[in-house]
Amino acid sequence: MQEDFHYYATYCAAFLAGYDHEESQKVAYSAQFVDLCTRTLLAKIKGPSNAATTQMQLELMDARTDPVGLQDITRIWSAFHFLPRDLYAQKKGCSKQYLDKYRLICGPNGDLVVKTVELAKDKPLESVGIAMHVLADTWAHANFAGTPSLVINNTNYYFYELFPDGDGYREKQITFVHKRSTPDDLENSVYTNSLYQTSENSIMNLGHGRAGHLPDYSFVRYKYLPMWAEYEELIKDNPSDYLKAFTQMIYAMKFIRGDITTFEKDTYDMKAVEAHLDRIKEIIEKRQLLACDDWKAFGEDLSGQKIEDHVIDKYFAEYAGSSNKDDTFIGRFTRGAIAHKGMVIDAIQKSNNKLAGVVRK
Repeated sequence: MQEDFHYYATYCAAFLAGYDHEESQKVAYSAQFVDLCTRTLLAKIKGPSNAATTQMQLELMDARTDPVGLQDITRIWSAFHFLPRDLYAQKKGCSKQYLDKYRLICGPNGDLVVKTVELAKDKPLESVGIAMHVLADTWAHANFAGTPSLVINNTNYYFYELFPDGDGYREKQITFVHKRSTPDDLENSVYTNSLYQTSENSIMNLGHGRAGHLPDYSFVRYKYLPMWAEYEELIKDNPSDYLKAFTQMIYAMKFIRGDITTFEKDTYDMKAVEAHLDRIKEIIEKRQLLACDDWKAFGEDLSGQKIEDHVIDKYFAEYAGSSNKDDTFIGRFTRGAIAHKGMVIDAIQKSNNKLAGVVRK
């Protein structure tokens, strides 16, 4: 997902869940900051490097892909962007090495989503935002893994966009190109992806890089033949999934706030969006590179307040000038990030999977 959903849509979900305007902005800022908090940024503001929640392209290009380097990559991407759906999934006739990667495939409504939401309960708003980012990405990034793998994450010529047409869908073959200088061409279904590399552990084969930003668009429906699914056709319906992500966030935040007593899988607060459903669906299904303006307008109509645009350095001065850094936004965010990452790494390790290494104290 992109800023449109992680920031503006998360604000809307938080407000509908019962948070006030200022609280909703902080939750939304935290959710978006997960996509920005690199080791490079933390070094710049003198924050703890083990709180990194993402890696910038230059960091990834310099990343090692030996076992230690792969563990470092997997710790970040599996924890914050590709939360595994089933760490104990079974697959016959494969090696332990492949099974470990197979078990890191991302998807919604896994046990780790429940643990993610429960961990954020009774925590600062920064931790709530982190949890909402992770939850939302389980929907957008489903079927890809947060560890480099050509077998798990590759795409090929059989990749089609599906357009509603009467009672069915019209298909159009997607063209993937490696051209970072131009935006995705939505009219012609041309999307920029990572460069094809035959090495299983190439950084180009991390997450949904081989599908580019395609999974991050709420409007898109597509089908393809993932190797991990024995080349059986898989259909991904993002409009349906993004609506579930949005309403599951509302449900999760009501649990975190204490308005409901349990957080259960496959449960969505459709009642909370009943009066706004047509508008939400219109935003989700609109073909555009970014839906920031539409989600922002919706959020401002909900709260009657102006939503600040996301500015990356909003809290840097507070952190730099504080004698008690734990009592700042950056301090609370980094503590929440370390706690969440540790929970996920510990769960992966306990499943007898070494791909994420061990929790660093």
